[in-house]
Amino acid sequence: MIDLRSDTCSQPTDAMRQAMASAVVGDDVYGDDPTVKQLEREVAALLGKEDAVYMVTGTMTNQVAIRAHTEPGDAVLFDQHAHVYILEGGAPAAFSGVLPRLLPGVRGVFSPKDVLDALGSPHRFFPSTIPAPIKLLCLENTHNIGGGKIWPIDRLADVCDVARSKGIVLHLDGARLWHASAATNIPEREYAKHFDTVSVCFSKALGAPIGSALAGPRDFIARARRFKQQIGGGFRQAGIIAAAALYALRNHRERLQEDHEHARLLANGIAGLPGISLDVATVETNIVRFGISSLPAGEFVDQLHARGLYVLPSGADGVRAIPYLNISRQQILEAIEIIASVAEEHATAAKESAYQVGVQKGAVY
Repeated sequence: MIDLRSDTCSQPTDAMRQAMASAVVGDDVYGDDPTVKQLEREVAALLGKEDAVYMVTGTMTNQVAIRAHTEPGDAVLFDQHAHVYILEGGAPAAFSGVLPRLLPGVRGVFSPKDVLDALGSPHRFFPSTIPAPIKLLCLENTHNIGGGKIWPIDRLADVCDVARSKGIVLHLDGARLWHASAATNIPEREYAKHFDTVSVCFSKALGAPIGSALAGPRDFIARARRFKQQIGGGFRQAGIIAAAALYALRNHRERLQEDHEHARLLANGIAGLPGISLDVATVETNIVRFGISSLPAGEFVDQLHARGLYVLPSGADGVRAIPYLNISRQQILEAIEIIASVAEEHATAAKESAYQVGVQKGAVY
């Protein structure tokens, strides 16, 4: 089975497993796991922040950030298709009690004007205290539902400057920030400097088995640790898994261009197939999203699975595939063949069906 569902499906390398087996550990709840502490120091330094805290998932780092930045009843600005809004179990409402205010992003990218429009223009006849006060803006780079879209650094800076000028704090969901940096040669800290806090993931692009980190000011991270513990995120001998994340951070960032090349290879290989809609120019990093019109996406994905290819349906007519650490060029070529076999089979069946309909109606002689 060729598994392109997600880069979270990667397997630890032998060297990573060795790092885990030999990790020096302590009790992280008491703050004395040396491997966790080393990981947090290196992440903070890489992102140009004062401190960082290691957590189980990117959902936890994002949601702890929202909780630590806000109070219940505050409003938070999200892109309309943000992972933190759509794909994290309704946590902003359940955990933080915040009101999502949605921005009309295109593939996850919105403008300074979109932010200003959301803020409105308070007037003495309509005080700013009547709507929920907007305290936080969350931005995602690269953008998952946007197909791995990279935020242009100038647009990102302009959006952040406008928000900050209005007293809004800023959080970056950088689960795949590593891919943005690999594609643009812009260091992660250059993206991160525009935000108060940044979440990064080790179990997607970098191939570790578990974990994300939240980085930011030292006082803020101390507050975040409270909420991490509050929702059951306290580790004990977490150095065993932190060692994998540390190994990935030090050794797997430089190979990310390979994922991008595989994604472009896949996109170019299927873009012209019948029933498939895909603009290869939208494939900027490691995520390939394409439309399917010959049958429902769920059925299409089931048929691919039956032939040895595992991908994800995305809505009624969309499919997502993601190359990652353990996926080879040969597997991408095989995936193209499998997708082509299903697409062409259904195109032929559609033509035959149309012909039979025409015969029955007397339109074909």
